[in-house]
Amino acid sequence: MSQPSEGDAAAKAANLNRSGEARAKAHQIVVVGGGAGGLELVTRLGDKLGRSGKAAVTLIEKKRTHLWKPLLHEVAAGSMDIGMHELDYLAQAHWHGFRYRVGEMSGIDRQRRLVQVAPFRDEEGLIVTERQSVAYDTLIIAVGSLSNDFGTPGAKEYAILLESQAEAERFHRRLVNACIRAHTQSEPLRPEQLQVAIIGAGATGTELAAELHRTMRQLVAFGLDRIDPDKHIKIHLIEAAQRILPALPERLSNAAQRLLEGLQVEIHSSALVAEVLPNGVRLASGRFIPAELVVWAAGVKAPDVLRDLAGLETNRLNQLVVLPTLQTTRDPNIFAIGDCAACPWPGHQQAVPPRAGRPSAGDAYAQADATAPGRQTFACLALPRFRVTGCARALLDRR
Repeated sequence: MSQPSEGDAAAKAANLNRSGEARAKAHQIVVVGGGAGGLELVTRLGDKLGRSGKAAVTLIEKKRTHLWKPLLHEVAAGSMDIGMHELDYLAQAHWHGFRYRVGEMSGIDRQRRLVQVAPFRDEEGLIVTERQSVAYDTLIIAVGSLSNDFGTPGAKEYAILLESQAEAERFHRRLVNACIRAHTQSEPLRPEQLQVAIIGAGATGTELAAELHRTMRQLVAFGLDRIDPDKHIKIHLIEAAQRILPALPERLSNAAQRLLEGLQVEIHSSALVAEVLPNGVRLASGRFIPAELVVWAAGVKAPDVLRDLAGLETNRLNQLVVLPTLQTTRDPNIFAIGDCAACPWPGHQQAVPPRAGRPSAGDAYAQADATAPGRQTFACLALPRFRVTGCARALLDRR
C-alpha cells in the first residue's frame, strides 16, 4: 500500500483547519447534562444542525456512558446486562454530528458566555482534562435531579442513593455479599440481616422492591441453600404519603400495593423517617425497622451547582425557574429542561411536578431551528409533556 504524500497530508490539515474555522464561526449550542433529556436533545440538534454546519453542537457530561436512570433499580437488583443498555457518549457524538466534552459544569460566565468546566479525574485520581471554558451562544442546562434526603440524620452515612450506575452496582455487591455472609456464618442471623429497607415508594422504590423479591430468590437458588427466602428475606417499603406511588391515580396505586403484598413486601405508608442507623431505620413514630441495607429513593431536588448559578433564579429545590419558552427568567440565552427546570403549569399555582411531567427534549427541539445564526431566542411556546410510568405493568411482569 502506498504511503500518503506530503501534499496529501497538507491538504488534509488544511481541510481540518477550514472545518475548525467554520465551526468556530457557527452558532454555538451547548447542552450541559447527558441524561435522557440532554442526550436526546443534543442528538437531534446534531442531526439537524450540527451535520449541516448551521450550528456547532456540544455536550458537556462528566460520565463516559449513558444508562437510562429509571433502569438503575435493575442494576441494583442484578437483573440487567448493562452492556445491552449502555450508550457511549463519544461514539454517539461521532455518529450524530455533535462534540462530547467530558467534565462537570462548575459555573457560568454570563457576560462572556462561557461554561466553566471543572478538571476531570479518572478512578485513580489522575487528571484527564484540565479546567476549561466552553463558549456558547445558546446554553441548555439538562442536569436532571437527585434524591433529596431532607437532611435526615444518618441518611448520607448509611443509606445508598441510586443516582448513578456506580451506586447501583455498589448496592448489588453489598446485596450479594450479604447473602453469602448469611449462608456461611455459623451463628444465628442478626435481626437486620437479609432485611432491605427502601425509603420512598415512588416508581424507583416500588419497582426496586418488586425486582429484589425475584432476584434475591434467584441468587439464593444458586447454592445458598442455608437461606430460606420466605423465612429470612424481608423487604420493607417506606413512604411518607398515605399510599405508595402517590403521583399516580389511586386505583393504580392500590393495584400496585396488592401486587407487592402478594410478593411479601412489607409496606409502611404515612411513615416519616426520623433517622437512618447502621442497622436499620427509625421512624418518627418511634418504631424501629431493622435493615442490613437501606436505599434512599425519596424526594427530588436539582443539583447544588444550580444554587446561585451566575445569578439565575432558582426555587427551594435548586431548580432553575423558566418561562413557558424554557428560557431562564434572567437570561434569554440560557434554557433549562427536565427535572432541573421549574416550568409554569398552565391552570395551576405550582410548577410542573418533578418526574411527573417535565419540559422535555422534544419541547426544546421543537424550537431548534431558531438557534441558527442570526436568531438569539427560541421562537415558539413549549408545552410540558406528561409521561405515565409503567410501574404497575412492571410489577405484573415480576410476579
